[in-house]
Amino acid sequence: MKKPLISIIIRTKNEERWITSCLKNINKQTYKNYEIIIVDNFSDDKTVEKAKQFKISKVIKIKKFLPGKAINLGIKNSKGDYIVILSAHAIPTNNKWLENFVSAIEEDKKFAGVYGRQEPMSFSPASDKRDMLITFGLDRKYQIKDSFFHNANSIIKRKIWKKISFNENVTNIEDRIWAQKVISKGYKILYEPNSSVYHYHGIHQNENSERLKNVVKIIESTEKNYKPGNINPKKIKIISIIYVLSYFRIPYIKCIILVVLSS
Repeated sequence: MKKPLISIIIRTKNEERWITSCLKNINKQTYKNYEIIIVDNFSDDKTVEKAKQFKISKVIKIKKFLPGKAINLGIKNSKGDYIVILSAHAIPTNNKWLENFVSAIEEDKKFAGVYGRQEPMSFSPASDKRDMLITFGLDRKYQIKDSFFHNANSIIKRKIWKKISFNENVTNIEDRIWAQKVISKGYKILYEPNSSVYHYHGIHQNENSERLKNVVKIIESTEKNYKPGNINPKKIKIISIIYVLSYFRIPYIKCIILVVLSS
């Protein structure tokens, strides 16, 4: 029986540092029936030139880049039954990365998407190493309520994408929004640690403050189950202020203990 065609969508913007390693490791895969679609945001380095040294089916240009828009554009120009979405700076760690993805998504008709493990580079910032090592563990996880999903390393079913495409207006977490929608329709998400990649940055990109604010803003506006604690600071009453001096050591320690009570 012929194996299904896999379309690998890689979004790029000045990725010459990574693209060769990414494509080399794709070429080493045991699963061979795939095509590669590059969606390039007008790179002004050698990204496209280096990519074309490999067997690339198409290079598509996108001027106004938004993550969901770029993914949808790549899928529209692809032919595969399954769609792998991979960051250009994500490098498969083993030659069964793609085979494991295909096997996983074919296990259950209700699987809309599968996302894989992300492991840090030796030179990734400490905050990014922390993000990846904590978030992407070694145990498989079946998600029927949790909408976490990550497009840096994932596979989805085309037939489900035709019903539910990616949001083309948000600047971040288009993957999570998509997963939230498919889960609401009764589909499931799977985390498959055996489909692993090396990824330079973590999900918060070295604590980029603007990105963090934007991600939280989008989650707050789209997540139905988001219910933060609600204490009004204006209603917190101060009962007493206690001034404490300690002479046990020199210089002595001064401190103020503020006792508060929420009304």
